[in-house]
Amino acid sequence: MSLPAAAPPDAVPARERAPAVLLEGLTKRYGDVHAVDRLDLEIRDGEFFTMLGPSGSGKTTTLRLIGGFERPDAGRILLGGDDVAGRPPYERDVNTVFQDYALFPHMTVQENVEYGLRVKGVRRGERKGRAEEALSRVRLAGLGGRKPVQLSGGQRQRVALARALVNDPQVLLLDEPLGALDLKLRQEMQVFLKALQQDLGKTFVYVTHDQEEALAMSDRIAVFNQGGVEQVGTPAEVYERPATEFVADFVGVSNIIERNGRRFTIRPEKIHMLGGDEAPARPSSTERGHVDEVVYLGPVTRYRVRLDGGGTLVVVRQNLESTSEQVRTEQGRAVTLAWAPEDAFTINVPQEEEAQE
Repeated sequence: MSLPAAAPPDAVPARERAPAVLLEGLTKRYGDVHAVDRLDLEIRDGEFFTMLGPSGSGKTTTLRLIGGFERPDAGRILLGGDDVAGRPPYERDVNTVFQDYALFPHMTVQENVEYGLRVKGVRRGERKGRAEEALSRVRLAGLGGRKPVQLSGGQRQRVALARALVNDPQVLLLDEPLGALDLKLRQEMQVFLKALQQDLGKTFVYVTHDQEEALAMSDRIAVFNQGGVEQVGTPAEVYERPATEFVADFVGVSNIIERNGRRFTIRPEKIHMLGGDEAPARPSSTERGHVDEVVYLGPVTRYRVRLDGGGTLVVVRQNLESTSEQVRTEQGRAVTLAWAPEDAFTINVPQEEEAQE
């Protein structure tokens, strides 16, 4: 009796497939500094996964460990269920796109994209066809004969993408690849990268310190801090329900307030600012105070309100009809701040703080 044929990968439900990347107890030290400290992390097959955090949080070191550019001091790195912690980069089914593009200036665009295939000994005809297909995927068809210096920054970034994708890696690692681009081009590339990832169905692991970029592009986000992960979740989960004070403060703008022994966070756009004696239209948590600062930002105005009960809250309101002159007159006036109880989330207090208390 013969065994049934294995189902093709696409036919296997995502929850039953091996994770694209699984990190177990991953540790990397530089002298006394724990750049990555006993990290456990699972990245699902086919997702756009972002590692977000400030400089020195461990996100780039983690990416380099996955890519094989650094060796871990402890822990395991599994790609598709296969432990590769001791293997060099060329023996891992991953490719990396760097912020500085790392293109060869003396080669044409076509030669740059073909380079990895040439190193692997792929025949010239196949190299040419695969490189042209990769360039077409990143919308650079017909530009293979140019040198990198003849391209814009966004085009050079797409050449770097094509060179990484031409090898058909299991996982694509992207180390702050849009950091050198101006704001408008960076936003355009965010849309392009997300569409490309969805079209290819590949696992993208993306490193950035830009919170807006992470929220716009990711299926899930891991927020890094001091060599570990504070929270993993969808963009909405991380933004709307931050698990720790660090996440609330780092991802977007958030208010931290303590009342009756409870420490909680509330986003500025969730707060309604009413006249001093005005009551909210529905049951709400409320605080009274005075407008301490007004900053007109075009589409919105940001208010800082000093609370009568102690502390301050930042409120953001859309300028639907108000002008900059009108909003400035609100400084110093008495207000009532109101928000729905379900929009406030209790913040976890770190264990070291609990011990001190």
